[in-house]
Amino acid sequence: MRGSRFHGFGNVKNKRGSGCRGGYGRAGLHKHKFSWITRYDPDYLKNDGFVQHTGTDVPTMNLFEVNGLAENGKLEKKEGKLFFQFPGKILGTGELRHPIVLKALSWSKIAERKVKESGGELSKIE
Repeated sequence: MRGSRFHGFGNVKNKRGSGCRGGYGRAGLHKHKFSWITRYDPDYLKNDGFVQHTGTDVPTMNLFEVNGLAENGKLEKKEGKLFFQFPGKILGTGELRHPIVLKALSWSKIAERKVKESGGELSKIE
């Protein structure tokens, strides 16, 4: 390109000083150097140090779901009360209209209050 007028640098003004540089170091990686990131450093935006703690994979069930099972007749009935066993955590969304004896690994405080208000009981699975 030495035989051409601008030697492959575009305009006459380009490559004259540091004004066409675009910043020092990692400046402009989210702006005018973004195409450089996509080609040469694709993991630049992935490793931002944020870690999402989602907890463990314990199955959950809300009280309105348990109530739906009771109303559809899908729960076992013993001694005049409905029994339900769930290997997870019972959450307190919804309401219970029947006294149900629940066995679960854990439950929320709101679920415990609502079960006791409806005349039911809670116990842990061994």
